[in-house]
Amino acid sequence: MKKYDLLIIGGGSAGLTAADFAIRLGASVAILEKNKIGGDCTWTGCIPSKTLLKSSKVAHEMQHADKYGLVPARNEVDFSSVMAHVRSVINDIYLEESPEVLRAEGIDVFLGPIEFIDPHTLSVGDDIVRGKSIIITTGAKVHIPQIEGIENVEYHTYETIWQLEKLPKKLLIVGAGMVGCELSQAFQRLGSEVSLIEAKECILPNIDRIAALTLEEVFRKDGIQLFTNAPVEHSWQDDVGIHLKSKDQEFVGDMLLLTTGRKPNVTSLGLENTGVVYTPEGIQVDQNLRTSQKHVYAAGDVAGAPQFTHVAGSQGYLAVRNALLPGSQKNNLSNLPWTLFTDPEIAQVGLSADEAKVQLGEKALSAIWPLSRVDRAHTEASKEGYIEVTYTKKGKILGATIVSPNAGELINEWALAISKELKVSDVANSLHVYPTYGMASMRLAAEIETERVLGGILGKVIGKLRKR
Repeated sequence: MKKYDLLIIGGGSAGLTAADFAIRLGASVAILEKNKIGGDCTWTGCIPSKTLLKSSKVAHEMQHADKYGLVPARNEVDFSSVMAHVRSVINDIYLEESPEVLRAEGIDVFLGPIEFIDPHTLSVGDDIVRGKSIIITTGAKVHIPQIEGIENVEYHTYETIWQLEKLPKKLLIVGAGMVGCELSQAFQRLGSEVSLIEAKECILPNIDRIAALTLEEVFRKDGIQLFTNAPVEHSWQDDVGIHLKSKDQEFVGDMLLLTTGRKPNVTSLGLENTGVVYTPEGIQVDQNLRTSQKHVYAAGDVAGAPQFTHVAGSQGYLAVRNALLPGSQKNNLSNLPWTLFTDPEIAQVGLSADEAKVQLGEKALSAIWPLSRVDRAHTEASKEGYIEVTYTKKGKILGATIVSPNAGELINEWALAISKELKVSDVANSLHVYPTYGMASMRLAAEIETERVLGGILGKVIGKLRKR
């Protein structure tokens, strides 16, 4: 039996970040992984999906090159080559975090089925290991919806779609959340006929409504067929294809992709042998990410956190800090930035305009700067979108929502401003490069600050002085 200061169960984003920090602190560390180091992000999530989105955007730009004064290229997409490119990028990322690389850094890696024997001891494959402290970072797994007949239908999920070699002609996608929206646009632009089916009344039902409606318009221009308020109740497969039934509608395609969410991966770990409290919604942790066992922590998706790689990494770091160092630091996700990587991207941090009004009423204000007023958007023929900021009368920044190319990069400025308690005036007075999309943040902030100042006592004084 090998003994360690810290055992990390799960080699995804949270686990890798935790291991890197722990080894820097001088702890003896081992990662236990059931499948492959890298987790969902590397193999089935962020890396392959963003790579596919890039390929689909290039194909779309080639096919619509006339908007740049060029001759459009109408060549058929070689989908097998696209997927080969996706896998090559996955491999490039994996080579930077492989077991060999980790072991060279002093981190032991054990691969195989994992199960708790007691609160400190685990079996992993044929090995037995024991940890003084333990962090569980096993992520989440695919959630399959309850659809009659689904067990008799061939379908894909975000885990299996990357093994495709042939582009589906008619692709049915059930679930219009982030994964469903990203993959819908990618496959449509590569040449599939995509039907995106959502049970609720709008795609992206959990985000700002104006942002979701903006993307809906873009999707329709791309040719995606949108069906909202359409819960799928029944499914079957025959020689014609795959059939889905929703109310009085029937959808037929040659491939089905289920993107109906993920559930924390808490099964098959033997948690019942630990005393760690958990539910199907995840392992229960306190504000310091500690479980019901004082030496066991959980981080990322398995702890019910918002399912983003950057959240998992941050919590992995925090769990190590609290497990190995004196004192403790609270897990704070009050101003979480996130991005949907469609074209245009959607990004948000803090409170949306609707959320701010619900929480603060008339104290919350908002302002929008459309991309049609951004010179860089004109030069790139990408004028669909906007930047919206919520704030108070005193200029405190409450949040920002951005629908724009590079929104994921633009949102970081507002996330930093909120975390450092900067005001709208600070963004307005910080010189931005022209012509950039980021210039819109400065101009919007300047507009807000001008209106705020001129609408107050100082504005009245300026008005009187100007009259003289």
